[in-house]
Amino acid sequence: MLRRTLPALCLALLLWTLLLCVPASRAYATDAVSGAPAVSGAPAVSGAPATAQDGEVVAVDQASRRVLVLRGVGELTEYQDVTRPPVVWSWAADRAPDLGDLDPEQSWRDPDEAKPRTLDGRRYLLTTASGGLAAVVDTATGAGRWAADLGRDANPHSIELLPDGNVAVAASTGGWVRLYAASQGSRATTHATFRLPGAHGVHWDERTGLLWVLGDDELAGLRVGGTPAAPTLTAVRSAPLPDRGGHDLAPVLGAPGRFWVSTLHGLWRYDPAADRFAAVRLADPADERDVKSLGDEPGTGRLLTVAPDHSSACGWCTSVIRLHRPEGAWKLTGTQLYKARWWGDR
Repeated sequence: MLRRTLPALCLALLLWTLLLCVPASRAYATDAVSGAPAVSGAPAVSGAPATAQDGEVVAVDQASRRVLVLRGVGELTEYQDVTRPPVVWSWAADRAPDLGDLDPEQSWRDPDEAKPRTLDGRRYLLTTASGGLAAVVDTATGAGRWAADLGRDANPHSIELLPDGNVAVAASTGGWVRLYAASQGSRATTHATFRLPGAHGVHWDERTGLLWVLGDDELAGLRVGGTPAAPTLTAVRSAPLPDRGGHDLAPVLGAPGRFWVSTLHGLWRYDPAADRFAAVRLADPADERDVKSLGDEPGTGRLLTVAPDHSSACGWCTSVIRLHRPEGAWKLTGTQLYKARWWGDR
């Protein structure tokens, strides 16, 4: 009997070894039209754990209701039409089992922010949606560290993770920035509020120890006080914008302590020490207007911007990610992108 079963056992062991050797990074399904992982029947996380690699970009795609990490954008020097973008990792609130209590079918409508952050040695995706959802997601497991449904009337537009584990959210329609006591639990709702009309951007700056927030007409620096369980916010800096319609706020990685700021008609670099906005000029002046997100790539300084092309049903979206210095663009056919950022920036 043993002699008869040995060949079968050997064959089973060989097949099991081959299965273990299949690269995890290949294990994602793609939509035939956009190249984005299909939502129907898919898990919340697709692909290998999202560690940062050179040139990778994270984007929010409202067409597939996904956050996508894309490989290879940094190598582009000219326009390309990519019908199957190399998605190396993705996340969707619709399929996250631990977010079911927050009604992601509604609260995850029109995702509008994605940022990478690291805290206590773990890497997180920070994301919001106009439908009301704000979440901090562990990229290794797909599990939510903290999440809340802030309501569609608030229109959350950006999010930040502080060193103590608390979370700041900027809500444009709500006209506020809130600092949630997220360090106290995955559904903690205790918060401090700073009123800011058109709140669109939020960024924690370790150098100044301030939470910087961007609204329609103002860039403000807030001092965080109180305790992690009961935080407070106090404005200690304020700078009027050189143009109306503040939208994106991001750190200048090549010049720590300075910030990129986008407004309705221009791009700016703000120096808090000098309290000065300097205009950022691109090769095509049209690329400076209505920019939803911008940032410089770590190490190279290449700029990446996303702005609506007004050519689809989503008037605030685009299918093109643009590069500057040197110039380039990447068309992701079938997508409706709202923001994109370098995945390795924090």
